[in-house]
Amino acid sequence: MPKVTPIDRRKADHIRINLEEDVRSSLSTGLERYQFIHEALPEMDLSQVDTSLTLFGRQLNSPILISSMTGGTEEAESINRRLAEAAQQFRIAMGVGSQRAAIEHPELERTFQVRDLAPDILLLSNLGAVQLNYGYGIDECRKAVDMIEADALILHLNPLQEAVQEGGDTNFEGLAGKIERVCRDLNCPVVVKEVGWGISERTARLLYNSGVAAIDVAGAGGTSWSQVEMHRGGDDMTRKLAGTFIGWGIPTSDSILNVRRVTSELPVFASGGVRDGLDIAKCIALGATLGGMAGQFLKAAGTSAEAVFRTIELTRRQIEISMFATGAVTLHALAGRLVQFRRDTSLRDGDSPSGTKTDRAWGETISN
Repeated sequence: MPKVTPIDRRKADHIRINLEEDVRSSLSTGLERYQFIHEALPEMDLSQVDTSLTLFGRQLNSPILISSMTGGTEEAESINRRLAEAAQQFRIAMGVGSQRAAIEHPELERTFQVRDLAPDILLLSNLGAVQLNYGYGIDECRKAVDMIEADALILHLNPLQEAVQEGGDTNFEGLAGKIERVCRDLNCPVVVKEVGWGISERTARLLYNSGVAAIDVAGAGGTSWSQVEMHRGGDDMTRKLAGTFIGWGIPTSDSILNVRRVTSELPVFASGGVRDGLDIAKCIALGATLGGMAGQFLKAAGTSAEAVFRTIELTRRQIEISMFATGAVTLHALAGRLVQFRRDTSLRDGDSPSGTKTDRAWGETISN
């Protein structure tokens, strides 16, 4: 039996808390502000809808990403293997949780290794970017990639989580330059992701200038890791400190647009409170390349691989029907099919001239 480390215990706590507690942000993703323009005459057959794309040399059947979640424990190993089996079946992308535990304790490598079950998927390895300020460098990045035969490396950003957890790694100084060196020296694409508080335009520009291959915005509106740390807190002060930030962050929809204002070319992964295939379709219409979900897949994988299959199939069909009902044959054609709601500032919230209870009116068409 492998020795249980503090990192192992933290990973086990994260799984348990995400499955058992309400750890949602008090903010919304912002996606509710957008509505697709329904086309009653789409002039196409549903069977013509094409959700495929190519990314980092891998052909994907759908723009679905099983977002990075876990690894480092026996339960996590089971979850990762169920997720990978389903990802292979549907040819979608998958990320694993932070591999720091396995870098420091090689006996845990197997809990992340899924390539034997998923030889054809886009597989993403994962390390905390802040570890580049705590002794990690290109060797550890290569080890993370090689460990799971990944197609790309995710470096995740979580300053708020580190700040509210006891003994967190909080030195984020100079990381942009170190990320740039990893992008230059690593022989595979580097993706940088937030973990649930979104990406500002300033951060997007720093990352773009650093040479990253993609940005995962992981915006506010879904799991709040400060809430997770609140439930993990060992004392009242830590719990109150973490609980302060339940409403912190940049919504997912705004984060996508922040990146798109910096660049129209860089792939964007949209995660953070994405609930279903309709949300993914909205994210793609706003300029994203993939839509990532975690909680739904974690709960399904806690049951069986078949439950993950059903979740992916439902999500895939939701995307297809969203495209069909807007007359979009391809993912690229979703651009320009959204309308944004906007407030009528001449009215109080909930009032309208007709007496109906609404605070929204049709606004401008969104294009990217």
